[in-house]
Amino acid sequence: MRSDLMTKGVQRIPHRALFKALGLTDEELSRPIIGVVNAHNEIIPGHVHLDTVAQAVKDGIRMAGGTPVEFPAIGVCDGIAMNHAGMFYSLPSREHIADSVEIMATAHPFDGLVFIPNCDKIVPGMLMAAMRLNLPTIFVSGGPMLPGRVYGKNVALTDAFEAPGAVETNRMDQETAHEIEEHSCPGCGSCAGMFTANSMNCMCELLGIALPGNGTIPAVYAERIRLAKHTGMRAVELVKENIRARDIITEKALENGLTADMALGCSTNTLLHLPAIAHEGGMRIDLRHVNELSERVPHIVKMNPAGSHFLVDLNEAGGLQAVLKRLDEMGLIQGDARTVNGRTVAENIAQAVIRDSEVIRTKETAYSQTGGLAVLWGNLCPDGAVVKKGAVLPEMMTHTGPAKCFDSEEACILGLSAGKVVDGDVVVIRYEGPKGGPGMREMLSPTATLAGRGLDRTCALITDGRFSGVSKGASIGHISPEAASGGLLAYVMDGDLIKIDIDKHCLELLVPEEEIERRRKEMTPKALKEVTGYLKRYRSLVTSASQGAVLDDSGC
Repeated sequence: MRSDLMTKGVQRIPHRALFKALGLTDEELSRPIIGVVNAHNEIIPGHVHLDTVAQAVKDGIRMAGGTPVEFPAIGVCDGIAMNHAGMFYSLPSREHIADSVEIMATAHPFDGLVFIPNCDKIVPGMLMAAMRLNLPTIFVSGGPMLPGRVYGKNVALTDAFEAPGAVETNRMDQETAHEIEEHSCPGCGSCAGMFTANSMNCMCELLGIALPGNGTIPAVYAERIRLAKHTGMRAVELVKENIRARDIITEKALENGLTADMALGCSTNTLLHLPAIAHEGGMRIDLRHVNELSERVPHIVKMNPAGSHFLVDLNEAGGLQAVLKRLDEMGLIQGDARTVNGRTVAENIAQAVIRDSEVIRTKETAYSQTGGLAVLWGNLCPDGAVVKKGAVLPEMMTHTGPAKCFDSEEACILGLSAGKVVDGDVVVIRYEGPKGGPGMREMLSPTATLAGRGLDRTCALITDGRFSGVSKGASIGHISPEAASGGLLAYVMDGDLIKIDIDKHCLELLVPEEEIERRRKEMTPKALKEVTGYLKRYRSLVTSASQGAVLDDSGC
């Protein structure tokens, strides 16, 4: 076993002495030693209960004859970090998490790993570490939050972010806003809709690296604790069978994940994280392939914020295994892909039951015959841009309007509050990409403010930043190359017409080429803001969003 490097032989007397200082016995040191990576903290609602999940995992490891050793991972709450300097650190934390797990699991050679994430960048950071280390690995998340209730209606974090704009425009009174503040997030768990956290927790199950149920069983259900115990038990078996992360997350698994991504209309952040995860395993996801899949895969599940259903509804409808079953009926799933429970995808979904055909629709009753995400191309984004088209209103699928430019998220918020954005505008937020931010902040506050003001029906927003899964509307992000790298976005001027055609995958600046060339020669892009510490190092290494914003270590 790998742990023999720290437990076996006469040269390991001091190592064993240190383990015994922890209270471990010779019997425990002779068993598979499983690292339990626990992202518990007291700042993220999705993580505040992970100590309970971790205890269940450790119980399961012991029941199966292993020895659990827990260590922590950091986590940023994207909602709390939103719309201030904290958001500069959200995406960069993904790389820190991957690096810190690599450090811990190499300095202490565990036989296998159990990862316990729940929110936003923590899940992909851990998946990147799993692929990099390639040990026997299994994931179990903390589970989704239940929706809240206000005046007899289900609500979630989406409603809380849209409330300020609605109050400012007198479309909502203060009493209703207070009720949303009090009740939209009723307890622990990853926020209740198909936002980034739940998108990535679903992805763990869809990729086969987590047990069935991982993506949808609510955080507060006892079933989540039982799942955690079974995860711990299975971790020991994975060590004995020598089944490693890259045996599970293969090209077939990634194809299944992307296919289900289209069917579910997950967060656009999945198209930032999946390429980064593939990269760690020596694979590549071509963004043009995303549109090829989208043309074949119908959008059959529509969760909040795009629709009225929540993760708990999907769980009751049969969960992700039922979604895969529906897709398999259409011939869209790689059934022979392996999963961590020892069965293939086909064997798992044979047991699945589709309990609600309104939540998990058929091909004939699908919301759209094409997928919920799309990659756009054009002179503004020759390397691609991403939109959650399943959350775009029909009247905004095609739109041409004048640009209203802002050089930061803060400037946009001030402009929105001052009424500078009017019906028909295409809001441009630039210098918020991986290098320009740095850190590629989420533009949830601007999109929510647009929605709260009722402008999401007439205005689009484009950015080299990215969007929270909570965002909805014609919100186009990941524009590559970004403004800070000399992308055309840097040269857009107020009043320039911008054409958006989501069905045709088109995003174009309608300015003559000779004028564009003149601007490139005569205009000086905005100087990058001064940063220090981690952000300075991150900026020096980060690549384009079209490459997953991974760090370029080719010169190291």
